[in-house]
Amino acid sequence: MKFRIKRTQSIVLVTAVLGLTGCASFNIGKGVDRVNRDANSFTQGELNLAQNKEERDKRLVATTQLLAKPVGQKEAVQLLLANSPAFQALLAQNWAESASAAQSGRISNPTFAFESVVTGSETELNRFLSFGLLDVITLPQRSAIANYRVEQAQIRMTAEVVDQVTRVRQAWVRAVAAEQSLKYAGQVLASAEASAELARRMESVGNFNKLTRARHQAFYADAATQLANAKQVSLSRKEELVRLLGLDEAQAKQLVLPERLPNRPKQPMSPEDVAKQVSQERLDIQQAKAALNAAAKAQGLNMVTSFTDIELSVRRGTVSDSSTSSFSARRGYEVGVKLPIFDWGDLQRDAMNAQTLSAANQLEATIRSAGSSLRENYAAYRTAYDISRHYKDEVIPLRKVISEENVLRYNGMIIGVFELLADSRDQIGAVISAIAAEQQFWLADAALQATLIGRPTSIGVAAISTTQSNTAAGH
Repeated sequence: MKFRIKRTQSIVLVTAVLGLTGCASFNIGKGVDRVNRDANSFTQGELNLAQNKEERDKRLVATTQLLAKPVGQKEAVQLLLANSPAFQALLAQNWAESASAAQSGRISNPTFAFESVVTGSETELNRFLSFGLLDVITLPQRSAIANYRVEQAQIRMTAEVVDQVTRVRQAWVRAVAAEQSLKYAGQVLASAEASAELARRMESVGNFNKLTRARHQAFYADAATQLANAKQVSLSRKEELVRLLGLDEAQAKQLVLPERLPNRPKQPMSPEDVAKQVSQERLDIQQAKAALNAAAKAQGLNMVTSFTDIELSVRRGTVSDSSTSSFSARRGYEVGVKLPIFDWGDLQRDAMNAQTLSAANQLEATIRSAGSSLRENYAAYRTAYDISRHYKDEVIPLRKVISEENVLRYNGMIIGVFELLADSRDQIGAVISAIAAEQQFWLADAALQATLIGRPTSIGVAAISTTQSNTAAGH
């Protein structure tokens, strides 16, 4: 019996040691490095989690330097990475989730119990070391499941980083476009105000009737309303960007945006370019695969653990008799088996089967929708590019020609000042529409970049309306 006990203890010890070497683990530094590697075009390699005051001070210095000059789209992303507390909270939360996932792959600590029993002159001391035998036996499987869950958490963190960066890119585009449109809305109001004042004077000397003058005044009132709306939109867009960047009140006052959106690329991305840039391992497909692998491994483990559980206790004791001054040692072991009498674990197995089936179908659905989302976002990108180019190459030059011809006609006294003012408003309206087209292009560009890496962001094609002001000219 002694040989069997020693052999059993040796087997258990070796199994435990081998199992412990395969335990899952997670390091936040390596996790952040992986995100920087997998989404380098989004993080620019600058993603990090500030864990102490020194690192937080470095982030504050970087933020101050970025706010010292106009913040472009690239700098806005850098501000997000360096300054946003919400973004830091996202990284810390993923650290917690990944650590918890890795913890699930480790065996439970053994239980040590000490017992002292006195019977007459005899004193019996017993020591017990108990642990779940199935925990040790199934450790490789549970460690593999934990690794898959850590992988899921890593992919999820990369996906959330991509989402946050995409939102900042699009918020920056909206904020700059709103300020740009506000400037032109002010020019429309100035033109409408001049037209309304001139119409009032013309009516006072009897050259305009009340209806014509009222039309000019009504357009001036509409232009004032549009300017007020443009101011509110500009404020809202900028505050949206401020919130995403995590700026405090003092930092928000320092935020200065460029006067206009960047120039559109000379050539759009071709389908061949998109095919080259699309990620071979899209994040959405990686996430679905990791979920399926984790569910499949868990299903295999559940086939055993849902039936029963086994606990092994190693016992070692001593008995001393004070009357005879004798001393003896005792050793042995206990095996406890949970009997599947009331619960055979069939519902647990059904649940695991359902989860695996769901994960398999979700993977197939993700693969099928990946191509569709890419085609949709590329089509939106090309449409926005073509519309923006149309405004720049066709509409704006035509409006300029019309404006120059109207100036010549005005100088030749063929048209009056009201027609000239109405044409000026139409030209400004065309510029505002061109700004809206540029905004739509850059929004579509950001959405396409996210889709290429596997985080589809739907962005529809907004209707671009050209402001027609000559209805108020009283023709």
